[in-house]
Formats: sequence, C-alpha cells, structure tokens
Amino acid sequence: MTFEELNLEKEILDGLYAMNFEDATPIQALSIPPILEGKDIIGYAQTGTGKTAAYVLPIINKLTKGSYPQDAINAVIMAPTRELAQQIDQQIEGFTYYVSVSTVAVYGGTDGIAYARQERGLQMGADIVVATPGRLISHLNMESVDLSRASFFVLDEADRMLDMGFYDDIMQIYRKLPPTCQVIMFSATMPPKIRTMAQTILKNPEEIKVAIARPPDTIIQSAYICYEAQKLPILKHLFEESRPQRVIIFSSSKMKVKELETTLKRYGFNVQAMHSDLEQPVRDQVMKDFKNRHIDILVATDVVARGIDISDISLIVNFDIPNDPEDYVHRIGRTARGTHGEGLAITFVDIREQFKFREIERFLNKTIYKIPLDPSLGEAPAYEPDSYRSLRGRGVRTGGGPNARGKSGRPSSGKGRPGGRDKTR
Repeated sequence: MTFEELNLEKEILDGLYAMNFEDATPIQALSIPPILEGKDIIGYAQTGTGKTAAYVLPIINKLTKGSYPQDAINAVIMAPTRELAQQIDQQIEGFTYYVSVSTVAVYGGTDGIAYARQERGLQMGADIVVATPGRLISHLNMESVDLSRASFFVLDEADRMLDMGFYDDIMQIYRKLPPTCQVIMFSATMPPKIRTMAQTILKNPEEIKVAIARPPDTIIQSAYICYEAQKLPILKHLFEESRPQRVIIFSSSKMKVKELETTLKRYGFNVQAMHSDLEQPVRDQVMKDFKNRHIDILVATDVVARGIDISDISLIVNFDIPNDPEDYVHRIGRTARGTHGEGLAITFVDIREQFKFREIERFLNKTIYKIPLDPSLGEAPAYEPDSYRSLRGRGVRTGGGPNARGKSGRPSSGKGRPGGRDKTR
C-alpha cells in the first residue's frame, strides 16, 4: 500500500517522498487509518517495522488539519531511552519539513543549559513533546509543564519501559492528561503487565498485531556451546583470527558490559561501552564515534538494542542469552541492514542458558549451527537443554571444571572474565 492511499495531507506526502518513503509497511498501513479516526490503539510490532511513522504521521496529519491550541502541548510521545527519544525527534523533524509543527525532545543526562531549553519549549507549548519518563516527571514536579490540553499520548516500546521500572512514572504522567486524550501504545512483546496497563489507560482500543518477523536468511546465525569461563577466551580467539570491525556485543548487565570493555581494551582492541550509567554527552559521542568508524567494537546492554540506527553492522555477538526470543530477534536484527543485506550473529551458550537457547530455536523454527570449540579453548559441554533445565537462574558454578582451558592449555582461572548477574540496564 502506498502512503497516497492512507488519506494523508499533500505536504506530509511531499516530506515522505523527499525522504524516499513510498510504500507503507504493514504496521503503518494497519495503524494510520484508525489513528486518523481518533481511536485508541495497541500495536504489537518489533523494532525495524516502521512503527515510529505509524503513529507520528497520523498525529502530524491531524495537527495540521485540526484546530489545536498553539500555546499548549498537543502530543506527548514517551520513549524508554534517550537514544530512542532522539531518534524519534529526528524522524519527526524530517516528516514535518513541509508543515508547521513544533517539537521538543526532553531527556536526561544533559547540562543546566539544555534543561532550561527544554523547560522553555515545554512552557511555550510545543505541538509534540518526545520524552523519557524520568525527565518529564522532573519537569512535572517543577510545575514547568502543563499536559491538561494534550490530545495525543503515545507509549513507544512500552514493554521496555516497564522492564526498566517506569510503570509508576507513566501512570503519574497519564493522570495529568485530559480524559479525552487519544492513547496509542506500541510494544514489541505483550507480557501480562502490558495487557494490564492497556486495560487501565486505553478506551475500547483497536488491536493491531504484526507478527514478529523471523530474522532474514541473509543473517548467518551460529552459536558456541560453552562454559561461562570459556566465553571470553572464545571472544578473544575470534577477534585474533579476524580483526573486528562494526561489531556489537550484547551482555546481560551493565556491570558485565563495563568489565568486558575493560578486559577487551587490555587485550588491545578498539572498544567502547554503552550503558545507562554514562552521561548523555558521553553516550552521544560513543554512538557518533561508532557510526564514524572510530570505534571497532561496541559493548552494550539491551538498553540500546532497540535504539541503534546504524546500517552496516557486520557482526552481533550475544555474550549472554537474552531473556526472550523476541529480544534475540531485536539484537541480531541490528545487522544485515546494509546495502548488501548480509550479517553474522554468534551466540555464546553457557550450560545454564541452554534451555533458553532451545526456546529461541523453537521460536525461529530452525536449528542454529553449533560451531565446534577450538581444542585450545578446552572441552565444551554437550548440548543437552533438558539436562540443564534445572540450573536456570541458579547460582551454580559453571566455569567448565577441569576441562576448561585457556589458549595456553592450562586450566582457566577465570581471572578477568566479565562477571555479575545484575539485571539493571
């Protein structure tokens, strides 16, 4: 379906064509009409399906046609991370090139000057506010923002926001909105807590579901079955065989990300970390350096899995298994986006993670190739998910026992390997 068939204003279509947008994606084709009709919706769609345009375009269209106040905030878009808020703000800037719609991005990690700039934009009444929950709550507490006349409220990546503990903040913001506000919710997954929130804040919503797409065949997926203590030696072995470029390594916690960064730097690799403890200017610079190829390896938590918009990632390494099969798809979906559409994803599977990995294989309806472990790295455990199912989440030692050896052939001490199992982002 083309955008011309979706009843959008000519000026918005001109902006889309200038950005080389022609055909609507399935989530856009299904979402835009009911949003234009004023309905609340809950949409299920993974990252990369074009859902930002699915809600931004009809909101912009209605703002340009309707009689909305010029001195009030008319739309509030919530995003879980600063990176995603920035990305949404940039897309809105492109979509509104030929229309008069004002926006302000509100997120943390900035200095006092940026905070004051955000405050002015909120007080003047920007048409669209793109915000992270914590920073918008800060402005609400300072009474520098009035949401009482807003007409649209959007929750993007709602599942990720709840995972990050923003439920109370979201509900506090929601209670500042008028009861007539149109509510739009998008989520990549639909756990019970999302359904509970939807029942609370949505009014007779239209449910839109685009099935989670399986990774394209152009992504070569493989895995190492190993002990936890073998993960770092495997990674070092891989990077010594082939110089790493355009690589993202995903790990389960920011503590482990920090330790991975330190260890890989000690090995001489060009690496930087991305996690929620970094100040915003630092995060911006890391992403800029990675995009400009000044950094070869980015080590990150899932906080950035849904906020990276780089088209030429060559390799994704899952140092730890993600919690859900959908998260696995999101992670490896960062690759195979370039001109050639090809990519490589390698996953390290400790014995405690074997059951979760088999769930990923079942979700994908395929068997992922298991790379034989180099003999210099020690003996690998057998792939027996049912045998190790009882170990999931337990604090058992899985360092590989007497057979786990480093490249020297000596038993691995585990020194320097990333540790920690905290779930904070």
